[in-house]
Amino acid sequence: MRETRPALAETLSRIGSLIGDGRSRDDVLDVEQLSNESGVPRDVVRMLLDGEEPPAEDITDRIVRRIVHLRETRLRPDGTRHSYDEIAASYGASRASLSNLVNSRRKTPSPQTPSPQMPSRQALSRQGLSEQVPSEQVLSEQVLSEQVLSEQVLSEQVLSEQVPSQQTGERRPARSGGPLASTQAGIETFFFGQPNGWLSAEPQTSLDNALQSVLHGLEREAADPMARLRGTHGLRELAARAPQLAEEELQLVTDWIDTILQRRNAQRVRGSGSDSSHTEGH
Repeated sequence: MRETRPALAETLSRIGSLIGDGRSRDDVLDVEQLSNESGVPRDVVRMLLDGEEPPAEDITDRIVRRIVHLRETRLRPDGTRHSYDEIAASYGASRASLSNLVNSRRKTPSPQTPSPQMPSRQALSRQGLSEQVPSEQVLSEQVLSEQVLSEQVLSEQVLSEQVPSQQTGERRPARSGGPLASTQAGIETFFFGQPNGWLSAEPQTSLDNALQSVLHGLEREAADPMARLRGTHGLRELAARAPQLAEEELQLVTDWIDTILQRRNAQRVRGSGSDSSHTEGH
């Protein structure tokens, strides 16, 4: 398996060499489409295309974000999103387990921020109710304890899924029975037909995979003169823009096409004459 960063750099270099004259990278790389296909945010796609390093991201946050992304971009035929019930049922889980996983990664309010509806301790004390109200320290400890427990549970789940190595981009085998591993495999099977590591892959790997269709298209153009002619010179686009071309530019294009057609007709005439001579000889 190719290393993640060199693989992406190699793909971009190959694409650059195949673009040809008259086009730029922006003409063939659609950031919006690449983001949709890879699950990498648009701003991160732009960073990676420019050779920059993406910002660090917690692996569980990445998986959850891409679950949400799949629901928003891989829609039903009627244009609506797949429900959590539908997705979870496909791999034998409950809606609650999936929605809880997604909702667990929402930002928890800071325990230091008091609720505006909560009366001050001093006001409660004047009412003789202070003994019924836990101290701020106790409340903070409870909130922090719950938060740490939640993070611990999620971290244990992360250990059981296929995590790409930061050094090599290789995916370590999932530990059997891991809750997040089965969830990831189930969701990937629902959307892609089989587990493929899409939810947890590093941004570089995800973008490199999305770029392969672009690269293969350019390679087909390079191997097919007509495809290259359509892609590089954009004959249909030229025809559509003919009214906008200057008279001299339009004349050059017309002369060029006429020259090609004349050569082709001449070849046909020579071929027809050769066939007639061959027939008369017999």
